Amino acid sequence: MNKFSYDPALRQLEKIDIVRRQPARLKDSQVTLSHGSGGKATHNLVEALFAANFSNPLLDSLDDGAIFPIEAGKLAMTTDSYVVNPLFFPGGDIGELAVNGTVNDLAMCGAKPLYLSVGFILEEGFPMDDLKRIVESMARAAEAAGVTIVTGDTKVVNKGKADKVFINTAGVGILRPNVNVAATNAQPGDKVIVSGAIGDHGITILAERGELELEADFKSDSAALNGLVAAMFDVTNEIRCLKDPTRGGVATSLNEIAKASNVTIAVKENTVPVRAETRGACEILGLDPLYIANEGKLLAIVPAEFADAVVTAMREHPHGKEACIIGEVWAEPQGLVFLQTEIGGNRVVDMLVGDPLPRIC
Repeated sequence: MNKFSYDPALRQLEKIDIVRRQPARLKDSQVTLSHGSGGKATHNLVEALFAANFSNPLLDSLDDGAIFPIEAGKLAMTTDSYVVNPLFFPGGDIGELAVNGTVNDLAMCGAKPLYLSVGFILEEGFPMDDLKRIVESMARAAEAAGVTIVTGDTKVVNKGKADKVFINTAGVGILRPNVNVAATNAQPGDKVIVSGAIGDHGITILAERGELELEADFKSDSAALNGLVAAMFDVTNEIRCLKDPTRGGVATSLNEIAKASNVTIAVKENTVPVRAETRGACEILGLDPLYIANEGKLLAIVPAEFADAVVTAMREHPHGKEACIIGEVWAEPQGLVFLQTEIGGNRVVDMLVGDPLPRIC
C-alpha cells in the first residue's frame, strides 16, 4: 500500500485543489478594495464577470496582453476614456458608450475596427449589479459592432476618490486599402454630409441629470458607425474626411477640418437636421444644437460628384436614414466655418468655448 494514501495533509491538499478548480463565482454585492488587490478577489471578479462576458480565444488565456494576426496593410489605433454622468441613460450606458466611441474613432480613420482593450477604475462600494449591467452591455455592443475585447485591466480606489466607475478603452483596426481619410484633405467644391439629427446625446444626458423639466422623450444616439462607414466606402474610396462630432458638436468638428485644410466650410442652417424636442430644449436653455455632443452621428467631406450617391447609400443603413448634405467647402477665407442663416445672412461659427455640458461621455 502506498504510504501516502491516507496522509491527512495530502488529502487536505486534494480538497483544496478540487475547490480551486471550481468555476469562479462572484458573491460580493459591492466592489471592495480587495477586488483591486491582485489576489483571489481580483481573480474572481475578472474570471466570473469580465472573462465570462468577453470570452474569446484571444482573451481566455488572461495574459497581460493579446497577440493577434492581422491582414497585410496599415494599422490604426485609438484610445479614449469615459466618465459620463449618469452612468445609465435612455439609449445607452457608459459601457456601450465606451465600445461604440472607440469603434467610431477607428472608423473615422477609414479603418475596419478589430480589437479593443478595456480598463476599469472602480470606486470602493460600487454596486456589483451595476457593474454586471455595464459589462454585459459592453459585450453586446462589441458583438453588434463585430469587434473583440482581447485584454483589459481593473483598479479599485477608496470610496470617495472617484465617481463610481471610469472606463478606458483602446482600439486597433486595419486601414482599408486605397483609403486616405484626414482632416487635411478637404478641397473647395466638396460637399459636407451629416448622417442624421444632431444634439440628441448631449440633451439626453442633461435631461437625465434632472436639469430639464420638459415633457419629452429624449434618447441618446449612441451607436457603432463602422457598418455605415463601410457602406459609404462601397460607393467610393474618395471620401476626404470623416469626423464623429462628440464633445464640441458639429461646430467644433467642422472648425477642426476647416483649420487643418485651410478652407472655409459653409453650412446652410435650414438643412441641418435637429429633432423638434432637442431644438426646443436648446432654445429653453440658450444652447446651440451645433455645439451639443453626439455619439452616433458622423460628418463626411466628399467630392461633389460622389455626394448624392454616398447619401443614398447612407440612407439605406439603419444609422444613416436621415443623412443629408448640409453645406460645401469654399477656398476662402481660410480656416473658418460660416452658417448661412434662414433669413439670408451669414454668421461665423467658431469652436466651442468653455464646457456647458461636462461629463457628457
